[in-house]
Amino acid sequence: MKKNKLTLFIFIALIAGIALGYILNVNSIDVYNQNILNADAKVKSIEVSIAKSTDTTSIAYTQLKAEKKVNSKIKKENEDIREKKLEYFTLLSDIFLRLIKMIVAPLVFTTLVVGVAKVGDIKAVGRIGGKTLGWFLAMSLMSLVLGMILVNLFEPGRHMKLSLPDHLVNTGIQKAAMSVKDFIAHVFPKSIAESMANNEILQIVVFSLFFGVATAAIGDLGQVVIKAFDAIAHVILKMTGYVMNFAPLAVFGAMTAIIAKQGLNVLNTYAIFIGEFYLGLGILWSVLIFLGFLVLGRRIFRLVNDMKEPAILAFSTASSEAAYPKTMMLLERFGCKDKIVSFVLPLGYSFNLDGSMMYMTFASLFIAQAYGIHLSFEQQISMLLILMLTSKGIAGVPRASLVVIAGTIASFNIPEAGLALLIGIDPLLDMGRSATNVVGNSIATAVVSKWEGELKESEV
Repeated sequence: MKKNKLTLFIFIALIAGIALGYILNVNSIDVYNQNILNADAKVKSIEVSIAKSTDTTSIAYTQLKAEKKVNSKIKKENEDIREKKLEYFTLLSDIFLRLIKMIVAPLVFTTLVVGVAKVGDIKAVGRIGGKTLGWFLAMSLMSLVLGMILVNLFEPGRHMKLSLPDHLVNTGIQKAAMSVKDFIAHVFPKSIAESMANNEILQIVVFSLFFGVATAAIGDLGQVVIKAFDAIAHVILKMTGYVMNFAPLAVFGAMTAIIAKQGLNVLNTYAIFIGEFYLGLGILWSVLIFLGFLVLGRRIFRLVNDMKEPAILAFSTASSEAAYPKTMMLLERFGCKDKIVSFVLPLGYSFNLDGSMMYMTFASLFIAQAYGIHLSFEQQISMLLILMLTSKGIAGVPRASLVVIAGTIASFNIPEAGLALLIGIDPLLDMGRSATNVVGNSIATAVVSKWEGELKESEV
């Protein structure tokens, strides 16, 4: 009953946040939004004029530079005022996300060590790891291919007919496509304290695997460590229960701030793109549920129903991390063995972000379409494979999907300035991606549990 109450409160907070955000947008924030839009349009227009200027010593060039500086300042001032007016709403979601991040690293560490130590030998760890990574690889590839098929089918960018921008246009997003060498180096922590401090889930997983296997290898002495870590994990899960009580306030604050800033007009401007992307997510959910049904049978519907609360939480806060502790608890209640949950779920946060994967091909090809750049089938396949590699292990990076897209599209001579088309609506798309990531990881955990013969009847 308590679980249902929290879900209900989160949903009420979601609706209330949208309503208050709309009222604030219309009555007090709209004037700043207009000033920001006008100043931004002027800055972009001036950047184009500056790019066309051949004489950098002329008075006209100096005037353009001065005008750009003035308009950039106006934009910044209005953004600061807007943030100031909404700071108490963003503070609510910031505090909640900080509390969740405070819990995630120690929770992953303690539960994974206990899980691996209980599995026992290295062969069993390798077997479960192999099945897990096999499923993740297949789902990531399926999500990327689905995104590619849908964006070619819908062609959401074709109607935009944009002219190619000048290279000076700055999106504010750093390119960070990892090379294979960087990725492999990034997987292994040089300091577990640093990994914990930065919430580098993949590095914590690597350290925990070594620690867990070593704990199992020392026999009876290791039992002391397992008992201690098991107790710590239960304490952290109890803390999670306390933190979750703040979830409705966080959802209310996050939704109020995003709707107050963006307004509902952003939905009209990009209605086709947003609609087609969410339709794509719906198809992805259907495919994931169907594949889950092949392994789990009718229990898949119970699982998806159980995941309502973490999915709504991830959707509202646009953070799959926010839903991690709750997802973990509900999977164990569903009947997945704790050692499988604590092994598969952390890995999923680095390797199995289905919603984000689909978005990456969808968004990259949308930008190409918007500029009328045709990519051959071979180019699209190579882009898909690059995204497959570069997207791993960057779950902790803010705006991770945009960062990966920025690094990838440059290789195909697609203007990075095209990311500016997505920055405004990215928070709205991130909400759907985050909820999908939670569902995808839940299904993966249940599937591996079933394959290992470790799926019990669910607890009521």
